[in-house]
Amino acid sequence: MLLLSFSNKKPFNILTFFETRVFTKGRNSLLASVFGLAFLLASVLLTSVAADKLIGPKEVNNPVLKEILSGGSLTVAGSTLLYCIVTPLVEETVYRGYLLTSLASRMEWQKAVVISSVIFSATHLSIDNLLQLFVIGVVLGCSYCWSGTLISPFLIHSLYNTLILVITFTS
Repeated sequence: MLLLSFSNKKPFNILTFFETRVFTKGRNSLLASVFGLAFLLASVLLTSVAADKLIGPKEVNNPVLKEILSGGSLTVAGSTLLYCIVTPLVEETVYRGYLLTSLASRMEWQKAVVISSVIFSATHLSIDNLLQLFVIGVVLGCSYCWSGTLISPFLIHSLYNTLILVITFTS
């Protein structure tokens, strides 16, 4: 966050990313979140099926996360807080709030979404999930551009991570 504040020429306030930039009738963060989450789940399912056909099946659950979740109630609570609140908040602020906004000020928003999504997926350092992470980045980026606020991609990201955590925990 400190790096973001030094790299920006105008006064930087992280809370401005959560303000609605463009408020158009019919466009709101709740609507964008509902449609975005539904589209994200369908897209990830389709890309997973395509990847399984092209590359072959892979382990569904993250074994490291599964091991962490087996550590007791304190580790489950900490993992939930980190995985479902902190991580989406930081990633949405960096990748959509700062990176996408900066790129979109210099090029068409569609190209900015693609570039920020490539960077988002690459920085996760997961070859197995590269395609799914790219799709997630595109959906979150489009949600941000459509709603004009980080609230929508944050909710989608948080709910998606929660779903992944629940699936990992219960399997």
